[in-house]
Order: sequence, then structure tokens, then C-alpha cells
Amino acid sequence: MFDWFPKNVSTFGGQIDSVFWLIFYIVGIWFVLTEALIIYFVIRYRRRKGTRASSIDGETWKQVAWILIPAVIVLILDLGIDFAGARAYDLIKGEIPEGEHVVRITASQFNWAITYPGADGLFDTEDDRTVDNELHVPVDEVIRLSLRSEDVIHSFFVPVLRLKQDVVPGREIGAWFEVTEPGTYEIACAELCGFGHYTMRGLLVAHTAEEYARWFAEQ
Repeated sequence: MFDWFPKNVSTFGGQIDSVFWLIFYIVGIWFVLTEALIIYFVIRYRRRKGTRASSIDGETWKQVAWILIPAVIVLILDLGIDFAGARAYDLIKGEIPEGEHVVRITASQFNWAITYPGADGLFDTEDDRTVDNELHVPVDEVIRLSLRSEDVIHSFFVPVLRLKQDVVPGREIGAWFEVTEPGTYEIACAELCGFGHYTMRGLLVAHTAEEYARWFAEQ
């Protein structure tokens, strides 16, 4: 309906957007209804000559229903949002799918060090290749990430993928994504990590399979 979000180029981005829109519509409808009721009550029960205010104890079921019925409706809608959010969360943060491409990303103030294993497919060997602030991947293939931090908490955020994951010192955190369109997209740090936080910017470069094979061979 609205073109408010960044372009989605990931396989799971649609589920994330659906949860956002669900929350937007539910909250938006309730906001309009609530404001309309407030305006109605202000006009309907405004001060008038010859009319005295009355006290309502709220002891009858008819009066209590004004609280209970909206509370039940809000609870049902909240559970619906929780259910939709849980499905999206489980897809993205649950079990990481299998994939041939594994990349290690090490965050530090204020840089993303992106390491690819060499021909042996293992990290911490002589044929590793590390690139600063450029994550090169093929499209239509699962990319598994191993996220680390050398100093403080960072947050790996790629808006077009709808992927955001905190990177915590002392931990190795897994994540994954699958890009659907070639292009160059922004990688940001979404956690205030120091005075140079605003400079911590990288690029995700999504290649076709042929272009990625050529780039990888050049490295």
C-alpha cells in the first residue's frame, strides 16, 4: 500500500514486512476508533447549563463491559501479532539452513572485517581472504554468517535483507540470508558503538553465479 520500506531483496523479507504491516493496520485502526470516541464523548458530554455531572461506580456488568470487552479484543489481536511474529522469528533466527557459502564477519570500532575461507573451506588457514567493509555473495544461494566482535556490541544490519543481528564480544553468533537480486546494498551498524559509529558502513555486493565465481577466483 505504501512505499515506506527499503526494497526487499531477500527470501524472508516478505514475512518481516507482513508483521510490520499487521501491527501498523491494527494500531492504526484502534487509533482512529479511539480518537473518534474521544471526540464524540467531548461533544456529547460537554458542560451544559442545567445539567449536573453524575458519579458512576462501575459496579454493574454493563459498565464493566466497557473495560472487559476492549481488553479481550486487544488480547486476541496481540496474540495474533505474537503468532505472526513468532513464525517470522523462527524462520530467520531458528535453525540456520544448510548452504555452501560461509563467511566470517568480525566487527570492531569502526569496521567490518569480512573473511572468506579459501579452497580448503576452513577458517584460520593460510588461504583465508579478508576484505574490509565489502561482503560479496552470489544471488539465489544461502549465505551463512559467523558474526564476532573484537571490542563492544555492534549490530549487523542490512535493510534490504530485513536482517539485523547484534554482534556481542566473546560470542560467535550465526545468521543467514539469501539474496534474490544482484546489486550493491548498504551494510550499517545499528548499535551505538562509539564516537565513530556513524562511519561504520559497508557494502553488500550481490553477484550472479558467474560474476561471483570470477570475483572469488580473482581473490
